[in-house]
Amino acid sequence: MIGNTGSEATTESQLDAVTLLLDDANLIVHGVDGIISRWTSGCEQLYGWRREEALGKVVHDLLATRFPESLDEIRRRVQTDHAWQGEVVHRHKRGHQVVVATRWVAVNPSSDGPSIIIQTNNDITEMKRVQNDLAEREAHLRSILDTVPESMIVIDEVGCISSFSAAAEQLFGYSSDEVCGQNVKMLMPSPDREAHDGYISRYLTTGERRIIGYGRVVTGQRKDKSTFPMELSVGEAVTNGKRIFTGFVRDLTSRHKIEEELRQAQKMEAIGQLTGGLAHDFNNLLTVISGNLEMIENKLADAGLLELLHEAQGAAEDGAKLTGQLLAFGRRQPLNPKLADIGNLVSGFSELLRRTLGETIELRTTVTGVSNEALVDASQLQNALLNLTLNARDAMPRGGKLSIEISRVRLDVDYAQMYPDVRTGDFVLISVTDTGIGMSPEVKDKAFEPFFTTKGLGAGTGLGLSMVYGFAKQSGGHIQLYSEPGQGTSVRIFLPVARKTEATGPLAVDVGSKQASIPGGTEKILVVEDDPRVRRIAVSRLTQLGYGVIEATNGQEALDQLGQHDGIHLLFTDIVMPGGMTGDELAAEVRARRPGMKVLFTSGYAEPAIAGRELAQSGSWLKKPYTARELAVRLRELLD
Repeated sequence: MIGNTGSEATTESQLDAVTLLLDDANLIVHGVDGIISRWTSGCEQLYGWRREEALGKVVHDLLATRFPESLDEIRRRVQTDHAWQGEVVHRHKRGHQVVVATRWVAVNPSSDGPSIIIQTNNDITEMKRVQNDLAEREAHLRSILDTVPESMIVIDEVGCISSFSAAAEQLFGYSSDEVCGQNVKMLMPSPDREAHDGYISRYLTTGERRIIGYGRVVTGQRKDKSTFPMELSVGEAVTNGKRIFTGFVRDLTSRHKIEEELRQAQKMEAIGQLTGGLAHDFNNLLTVISGNLEMIENKLADAGLLELLHEAQGAAEDGAKLTGQLLAFGRRQPLNPKLADIGNLVSGFSELLRRTLGETIELRTTVTGVSNEALVDASQLQNALLNLTLNARDAMPRGGKLSIEISRVRLDVDYAQMYPDVRTGDFVLISVTDTGIGMSPEVKDKAFEPFFTTKGLGAGTGLGLSMVYGFAKQSGGHIQLYSEPGQGTSVRIFLPVARKTEATGPLAVDVGSKQASIPGGTEKILVVEDDPRVRRIAVSRLTQLGYGVIEATNGQEALDQLGQHDGIHLLFTDIVMPGGMTGDELAAEVRARRPGMKVLFTSGYAEPAIAGRELAQSGSWLKKPYTARELAVRLRELLD
C-alpha cells in the first residue's frame, strides 16, 4: 500500500510505475489543490474525458463533484488520517451523473516535496439505482400495509410471524414487536390454537389445504382474549428455497352485526304486515260492534241496561286502542309531527348513517341557512334517510360519495303546474345524492312502487323507497327522484316549512262534545263496502242522519249503480275490496265519469298508504272503527 512512511517515501518513478500498472483501474492522482497529474484509461472509459483533456484540470471542477460533506473537512481528514472514503456523485462528459465509491490516500513522492492524493473510484451507479428502487418499493409496500383496511400477517413454514401490518396491530391489539418471532397461533382461540401447527405440517407433507388459496371464516383472538369472527385468505410463496405464507384478515364483526340487524328488520317487517292485516280485520269487527251498540243506546231507557251497554262500548274502545298498538308495530300508525329544525335532526343522526355506509363511501352533510323548521315525525324522517342511505350504499359497491343537503326553497306556480299534486309555498328541501350506478328510465318509473326491487331474491323487500314516498306525502310534502345510468341518483324530499305558532302532534278532527247535535244532510251518498255487517251499520247511520243511500259491495257494482242513478253527491268507499278494484281505483274512475265528485275513504288501517296521494289530503278518510259523530262531521266538511 502506498503511504507516508518517512524515510521510505515513495519516489516519483515508483508512482509512475504504479499508475502504469493500474492503468485499467479508475485511478486519479492530483494534488491537495485538486489539479490532476495522472489520469488512467479506466477513468477515460468511466468519465468520457481523454487523458489530455483531464491533465492540469481541477478534478472537482471537471467532474462537478457533489461531496457528502464539505471539501475542507475532507482535506483536513486526509492530512490528519492520510485517508478518506465515501460516496460522491460525479458528472460524465456527456452530462449524466455517475455515483462512485471513492477512496483518497495521501502520499509523499519525495521526503521534502508536497503531498499528493491518489483517488480510486468504483462505479456504483447501477447498484445505487437498484437500492433506490428497492427502497422505493419497500416504502410503497409499507405505505400500503399501513393504510390498507385489511390486516396482513406473514409467517414462515413453522408458523413464526415475520411481518405484522398496522391494521393487524389495531385489530388484534398487539404491536408488531410483540408478535414478530412468535407463533401465529397466539392469535387464535382454542381449539384452533392447538391444531394450527398440525395444519401446516399436514399441508407440507401431504399438500392437503384447509385455508390456503381461498377465503374461510374463522375466529380470531385479541390481546385482551376477546374473540371475533374474521375472514382469512392465505397465499403461499417460495423465496430462496424457503416457504412463506401471507394471510389477509378481514374483521367480520360489523358485517355479522349488520346481517343480524337485517334479518331482524326483515322479520319485523313480516310480522308488521301480519299484525297490520289482523288489525284491519279486527277494526271491521269493532266497527260492527260499536255501531250496533251506538244504535241500541238511542233506544234504551233502562239505567241498568245502559250501564251494561256503556261497559261493552268501553271494551270496544279498548279493542280499538289495541288495534292502534298493532298498527303502530306494523308501521301503519299516524305520524307524530313535532316542530323541529331539520338541519339539527339530520346532523344528530349522521353518525348512524356514516356507520351504515361503511369505510369506502364518503358522507358529506351540508346545511344551508339557519332556519329549516318543519312539522315532522323525527323517527320516521330517520327511517326515511336510513332507507335512502342503504339504497345508496348498494348502488356504490366499489365506494363513492353520498351527499345530504338541507336548505329552504320556494316552489312556484310553474313548478306546481309540472306536478299536479304539489302545492306552492316554502319548503325544507332534503337532497340525498350518491355517485352510484344510477337507474334506467324503466327502473326509475317503478322505483316508488311497493314491493318493486332490482335486488336478488331475498336481498330486499322493495318497500324502502315506497316508505320514503309515503312519509313525504303523509307529511304534506313532495318527493322527486332524479337518476341516470352511470351518473348516480338524487332523491329530493320537500317538507312544508312550519312556523312555531303551528300546532304539533297528529291532526285530529274536532267532532264537538257529546251533547252537541250531530249534523245531518239530505244529499245522496253511494256506499261501497264488501263486509255486509259493516255496510249495514254505515247505511243505517247515514239514513238516520237524513241522507239518501245507494249500496254496492264492490267497485264494479258501484260503477253500475253510478250509471243508474243521477244526483249522487259523494262516494263513501272502503279501500281494500275484492273484485280486482281498490277504493282509490274506484274513486279515480268515478271522478273520470263525474268530475267534482266528493270522495270519503274508510279503512281498518290507520295509514292506508295503498290509496296513494289521495289519502294525504286532510279530511278525505276515516279510520275504522269510527263513531256516527265522526262520520257526520267529516261528511259535512266534504260536502260543504
